[in-house]
Amino acid sequence: MLNRRHIRVKVMQTLYAFKGGESDDFSKDQKFLLFSIDNMYNLYLLLISLLIEVQKRAEDDLQKKQKKHLATKEDKDPNKKFVNNQLLKSLRDNLRLKDQLDTHKITNWELDSEYVDVLFKAITKSDLYKEYMQTRVSDFKEDKDFIVDVFKDIIAPNEKLYEYLEDKNLTWLDDLPTVNTTILKLLRKVKTASTENHFTPKLYKDIEDKQFAISLFKKTLLNKTLINKEIEMKTKNWDSDRIANVDYVLLQMAISELKKFPSIPVKVTINEYLEIAKEYSTPKSSVFINGILDKLVKEYVADDKLNKIGRGLL
Repeated sequence: MLNRRHIRVKVMQTLYAFKGGESDDFSKDQKFLLFSIDNMYNLYLLLISLLIEVQKRAEDDLQKKQKKHLATKEDKDPNKKFVNNQLLKSLRDNLRLKDQLDTHKITNWELDSEYVDVLFKAITKSDLYKEYMQTRVSDFKEDKDFIVDVFKDIIAPNEKLYEYLEDKNLTWLDDLPTVNTTILKLLRKVKTASTENHFTPKLYKDIEDKQFAISLFKKTLLNKTLINKEIEMKTKNWDSDRIANVDYVLLQMAISELKKFPSIPVKVTINEYLEIAKEYSTPKSSVFINGILDKLVKEYVADDKLNKIGRGLL
């Protein structure tokens, strides 16, 4: 679920907030880094559980209509296609997912059920829903395609949900694009024969990714003095106050990665930090960072200081 760029962003945020020096104890900050990354999985569970709650809300709505004193013919014999959506039912019956929701104590929608109502109403008023409900029966593919479109077009871009997530956890906003992409990917790939583990993906692709997060954080901090000297040598004509704080942190991380991570290609490192700068810093930051890194790489190559393992890593 987690990709290397998102790991870099998490490290950047932690380093940006760090106020100490390389000789200080930063164990608490490292724990915060890992907690921040782990909390991304809570966001995933929160959003995937929202689909389950919407299905429950539809079921409750249907039962209330059937019990009305002056129930109409439609109320007494409602179209149960949405309630019986095979994908939603498989999510609700998924014991592995339920276990994860219980373990991570994802109970938000019990207390904040108004957001479930908002989304349920948005879904039932949509053209997507009206078209879907024109028939009373469907196969798994139709049910799946409908839920994919509902999540993509109604749930993911919902402003009230966005505000809710921002209020609950500010760092979740940075996680949201990755989590939404993961959910859509899982929804599109699910089959009737998929295992229960399908909707409980691993946070890290492998143990190396988790170690990368820790190593990048530690190596950047432990070499901060030397890295800062290199940055200062290349920015003599720049007033330090004019360099955005985020740019400085990104340069520190990029230099650390260039020198301390021999298996990561130079082009990958530079491209990753330029993309992060475009999203998190000033409009001119990527050009500034690219200029500094380009000069440093040329010097490292000339002085044989770029210890990259394998072909094509330069």
